Amino acid sequence: MKVTLMHHTPLEVCAHAIRTCWQSFDKSDKGGPKDRELIDRVGNKYKHASTLEHLVYTFYIKGISRALLQELARHRMASLSVKSTRYTLKELKNEEPFKENDFEKASKYLVMTGNETVDKMSILALNNLQKVLKEGISNDIAKYCLPESYKSELTWTVNARSLQNFLNLRSSKEALWEIRELSREIFKALPEDHKYLFEEVFHFK
Repeated sequence: MKVTLMHHTPLEVCAHAIRTCWQSFDKSDKGGPKDRELIDRVGNKYKHASTLEHLVYTFYIKGISRALLQELARHRMASLSVKSTRYTLKELKNEEPFKENDFEKASKYLVMTGNETVDKMSILALNNLQKVLKEGISNDIAKYCLPESYKSELTWTVNARSLQNFLNLRSSKEALWEIRELSREIFKALPEDHKYLFEEVFHFK
């Protein structure tokens, strides 16, 4: 799994939105300590969380399973642009069939769970998918053979309010192990001067 922060809104923009309410623009320090404290006080402590929606982050997320993608889609206040199986399954056609125990080679296409039985079954499903593709069946039909462990990637855009909710739920010990890992990688990818807004809801310490 790899998470790359592609774009983020400067803190000054969020502070400006908050100061719009009181017309206190003259007190801004252009995203410095005063603005940072204002954002935390109004957005977090005073629970005027809609102001945090002015902070937006775009991540490029690679190497997650389709099982994780399903869970990620439950966070509806975000935009997802996902790698298409219609156009990209051809990458499998030229591969040699995967051996049952060749977890390293298969990990190019599959997220491995560490459970040997499950991972072997995922490789078997991958080989079955290969057979279907080589028979000339269209990707739109063949993709119904995809195992949940099949790797995908996406560009994900989310605002700070929704990201707080995501990190709170998905860094919890009760969350799926893979999405817990994703929450940790997303937090690590955040700009250092933004992380203070998420520390209260982030369960990894």
